[in-house]
Amino acid sequence: MDVELFVICDAATDSQGKLNILGTFDTIFTGELPSVHPQCSIVARVRFSRSEAGEHKLTIDILNDLDAPLIPRHDVSLSVKFSGNEPTGIANIIFNIQGMTVTRYGEHKVKLSIDGNPKASLPLFVKQTPKLHG
Repeated sequence: MDVELFVICDAATDSQGKLNILGTFDTIFTGELPSVHPQCSIVARVRFSRSEAGEHKLTIDILNDLDAPLIPRHDVSLSVKFSGNEPTGIANIIFNIQGMTVTRYGEHKVKLSIDGNPKASLPLFVKQTPKLHG
């Protein structure tokens, strides 16, 4: 299996295998802590070979700079099936995150595991909103 895409974004949809992604980012700006980020999505597009057909468990962890979770672990079960003769197939996975509370500035991590094996990781920076002078 290959992770073809792994991003943090404002929103995403999957329409008959066509993945639509709005507003990818890697930084959250906030004026004070703690701060609640109201909504975001973590999106993965994974390509499976025919030999990998069957059940798989995908896990998302979002951890702060001390490796403490920002949200509870997200797990999803995925059944990979092939209907034609294609040698590979894709799965679009969208994890919608509501009300994520951040309590520390710095570099956080978003991790994707498949069947218990780490497959991809992203930085998520939390920074103080720059003060405007003028």
